[in-house]
Amino acid sequence: MKKIKTSFTESFQELKDLRTMTAAAMLLAITVVLGFYRLQLTEYIRIGFDSISKELTGMLFGPVIGCMVGGLSDLISYIIKPIGGFFPGFTVSAMAGGIIYGTILYKRPLSFKRVLAANSVVTASVNLLLNTYWLTLLYGDAFFALLPARAVKQLIMLPIDSILFYATARLLSRANLTGLIKSRAGR
Repeated sequence: MKKIKTSFTESFQELKDLRTMTAAAMLLAITVVLGFYRLQLTEYIRIGFDSISKELTGMLFGPVIGCMVGGLSDLISYIIKPIGGFFPGFTVSAMAGGIIYGTILYKRPLSFKRVLAANSVVTASVNLLLNTYWLTLLYGDAFFALLPARAVKQLIMLPIDSILFYATARLLSRANLTGLIKSRAGR
């Protein structure tokens, strides 16, 4: 529990550095752009890749900045390209995902098990349960009517998202780009 509190405190301290905020703003822009490239399978099921930059933000700057980037990316994406009506529940989900990624990945060694754990928690709690609940509120469909199809999609996407992020993060680490971002951000 102390490690979680420390990660929030250290992440909050990162907000004081202008270079950190600049790097986070660039990751926010990448998140927004990646969010526009998604595959809409059904009215309730869509596949996107913006989670890669959200995870990277959480890994580099922690849960506080991960939460901010998650929430802001949802708001900015809606302002730029509104799809349907605005619903604040999805903003809460994006923020929760940023908190989870930051809590599990921030200042910890990169490993596939850790990435899989972070994606599993986000998949189960945010993508599957919370977002399905928001859809029931929006469209009036029964929670358990939406859950099976969304569960299948999440089970398929979990290993794909985990492998994509792990490969991306390892590639960035090997090229020392994560170190460059951290050093440029005042570390």
